Amino acid sequence: MSKYTREDIIRIVEEEDVAFIRLQFCDLFGVPKNIAIPSSGLEKALDNKYVFDGISVEGFVRNEESDMYLYPDLDSFEIYPWRPQAGKVARMFCNVYTADNKPFSGDPRYVLKQVVEKACGMGLNIKVNPLPEFFLFDYDDNGQPTTDTKERAGYFDVAPLDQGENVRREIILNLEEMGFNISSSHHEIAPAQHEIQFGSEEAVRAADMVMTFRMAVKTIAKKHGLYATFMPKPVEGISGSGMHMSFIAEDKDGKNIFAYENGALSETAKQFVAGILYHVKGMTLITNPIVNSYKRLVPGYDAPVDISWSSNSANRSALIRISSDLDLNPQVEVRNPDATCNPYLAIALLMAAGLDGIEKKMTPPEAVSTRNAGAEQELDVLPLTLGEAIYAYQSDSFVKEILGDEIYNKVLTAKRAEWKEFRTCVTKWEIDKYLNNF
Repeated sequence: MSKYTREDIIRIVEEEDVAFIRLQFCDLFGVPKNIAIPSSGLEKALDNKYVFDGISVEGFVRNEESDMYLYPDLDSFEIYPWRPQAGKVARMFCNVYTADNKPFSGDPRYVLKQVVEKACGMGLNIKVNPLPEFFLFDYDDNGQPTTDTKERAGYFDVAPLDQGENVRREIILNLEEMGFNISSSHHEIAPAQHEIQFGSEEAVRAADMVMTFRMAVKTIAKKHGLYATFMPKPVEGISGSGMHMSFIAEDKDGKNIFAYENGALSETAKQFVAGILYHVKGMTLITNPIVNSYKRLVPGYDAPVDISWSSNSANRSALIRISSDLDLNPQVEVRNPDATCNPYLAIALLMAAGLDGIEKKMTPPEAVSTRNAGAEQELDVLPLTLGEAIYAYQSDSFVKEILGDEIYNKVLTAKRAEWKEFRTCVTKWEIDKYLNNF
């Protein structure tokens, strides 16, 4: 059931004195894009008549079909609470269509919607809870972002050690005005590192929320004179930032089908886990898409390395762990993604892999119970570099099937170029290590 009608949107814009509406979408790599229109153009937008040049957007290049149309998702209408209250600014997420009124296959939101439809066809409603972490750093005297911080707080510390407490508070208050169900926030393990947790949502809305969250965090941090970054490993020698994703599968009656059966995890949950573990290496280029992502995925910093799972939520070395609330509603938590990913594509692939496990009745490997299971067992590992992730991406045809040829090939081309550029770069580490010796 829809939240808003066309008439609702028109009425709210008039009553709330909304001056501008952002028609928002994202490029192939999850970078937000928009066309800002005055409120006088609202009806044109609601008639799906706003067009943009796809050639100008990363991953949307189609020389023979450059005109793309924005079809607003009415239920995504929200007013930005951090913008001026006189002449307010609102936004609607949009689906991208071609000139012949068909969904654009290169639109990441469309890819996720296709997977959601598949789940519905299986009688399942998959809900997702992303957990993005971020750092708050200082600007230099020229207003440029740095990786410097005067803060030395750690896990769950409070003010005055936690110097980001007021920033988190303002972020939460703004997000709650936009309909976020915030469950908690806290200082993370590394200095200047933070986490804000929000509740599980249906998959497309969860991805929309990640896009909104990243924008809100950066915008509000800047108001406080701080630079927010979701870069996975901005500082050597400390823990990096991830974006764990927890999944719940419900049947048509709203029952969690991952629920425990006679004290044991349901077979459906195990199959979902098995599907993700089977395809995880091929998906890593999407869930961990940049060179720096692999500086986080190393032993010793609470980030997963081994391809394993654990029914023990305290085992922080497992790639997947089963977490439960006080009512024993289990969630499948996937711990390798980071917040530089395109959330639509990452959620789509993880969901699709879990569904593949259910369809094929896959059996996961034996669960690990200790943090050092990789040293005791022969466990496969995630790709160690972006180059290895590219190879794994090419080796799993399932990834191409879910993403479609258009997105699959453009990601591959872009990431090959990025990896080549990095390999030709001479780093400070190399100079310090080798210059005096050779």
